[in-house]
Amino acid sequence: MDSAVNQPLTIANALVFDGTSPELRKASIVFRDGLVAAVGDVAPEGQVVDAGGKVVVPGLIDAHFHAYAVGLGGLDVERCPLSYSALVGAKRLGLAVRRGFTTVRDVAGGDRGLARAIEDGLIASPRYYYTGAAFSQTGGHGDPRSADVDICFSHGHMCAVVDGSDNLRRAVRERFRTGSHAIKIMASGGVVSLTDPIRLPQYSAEEIRAVVDEAVRRRSYVAAHAYSPEAIRHSVENGVRSIEHGNLLDQPTAALMAEHGAFLVPTLAAYDAMNRRGESLGLNPVSQAKNAEVLSAGKVAIGLALQAGVKVGFGSDLMGDLEDDQLVGVRLQIEAAGVLETLRSMTSVNAELLQNPDIGRISAGAAGDAVLLDGNPFEDASVLWDEARPRLVIQRGRAMA
Repeated sequence: MDSAVNQPLTIANALVFDGTSPELRKASIVFRDGLVAAVGDVAPEGQVVDAGGKVVVPGLIDAHFHAYAVGLGGLDVERCPLSYSALVGAKRLGLAVRRGFTTVRDVAGGDRGLARAIEDGLIASPRYYYTGAAFSQTGGHGDPRSADVDICFSHGHMCAVVDGSDNLRRAVRERFRTGSHAIKIMASGGVVSLTDPIRLPQYSAEEIRAVVDEAVRRRSYVAAHAYSPEAIRHSVENGVRSIEHGNLLDQPTAALMAEHGAFLVPTLAAYDAMNRRGESLGLNPVSQAKNAEVLSAGKVAIGLALQAGVKVGFGSDLMGDLEDDQLVGVRLQIEAAGVLETLRSMTSVNAELLQNPDIGRISAGAAGDAVLLDGNPFEDASVLWDEARPRLVIQRGRAMA
C-alpha cells in the first residue's frame, strides 16, 4: 500500500454535515490511516487544508451505478468484448469518484476481476459494490432481444436470463461465490427493453422468494427493478429490500414499503437524460415512448415515499454517453426532496442500504471519505451539482489530485 495513505490530513475551519443532522457543526476534521481520526476543536496534523467556513459532507454514494454500460442497452452492450467493457467501466468509475461519489453500488454488472483491479489500486475508483449480472425472466427487462431476433441469449455483462426457482437458486449461489454484494432481479418491464410492458410484474412469487431466501441466508438482500405499484407490491411482499426506480409508486404501495422496511432508490437522472439526449444517441423509439411514461412521475414517487416513512436513497442509472449527467441527478432529487433529504439519501441512507455503517457519515472512526464543497449547499444548493464549482474529494483519508 502507498505509504502516503498513512500521512494525516486535516480539513480546518469547516462546517460539517455529518450525514444525518440538519445542523452544521463548526469543526476541523483529522484523517489518519484512511479513517476519520477526530472531529471538533482538534489540533491539526499532517497536511492542512483551510476550508474557510465551507461545508464538508461525507463521501457521496451512488446506489444505482452501471460500470459496464457502454451504450444505451441491447445486445451491443451485453456482447461486446469484456475487456472493452472493463476499460470503459474503469473510466466511468474514475469520473464518478472525481465528482465526489466515493462509493457506488453496481446493480447489473461488475465482477471479481474489476473489483480486484480496484482493490489492487490499478484504477481510480469509488468503493465498489457489485451484484454481477442482474437476473431476468425470458422476455423480461434484462432480455435484450427484440421480438424479431431469433437467437439464443443466456447472459451478458449486465443481465442474465434465468427462469425457474431451482435455476435461480443455483445462479444466486454462484453470484455470492464470486463476490457479489447483493442480488439484482428485474421485477417489471423497463425503458430500454423492447418486448415487455413497463407496468407488468415479472418473475413469479415462487421465483422471487427463492432468490430472497438464498440472499437472506447469506446476510445479504435483493434489489428489484420495479416501476408500477403492482410490481413493487409483488416484490416487497416476497421479501425484496431495495426497490430501484419506483417511478409509478402510489400512496398505498408506499405505505406497504414502509411497513416492510423496504428502501426506494430513485434514478431521476436517467429519465431526464434519455428525454433530452436519447434520440440523438440512437435510443430506440419504443424506449423513448416508455421513458415518456415514467419521466415526470419520479419526483412524485419520492414525495410519496418520504411522506410514508420510506427510506429514500439516491441512484443515477446512466447508460453509455449519458454518464456525465450524474450530478444532474442531484439537482433533480433536490427539486423533489430538498437539500437535507437529498444529502441524507446520498450518505447515511445509502450507507444503511449497503449495510456498511462506516461510510456515509463524518465522525471519529468512520471511513475517511468526504467532499469539501465550494460553499454551503443549504444556502446555495448548486454547489452540489455545478461541476464548474471546485470540490476537494477525500478518499480513504487522502485528498485526490
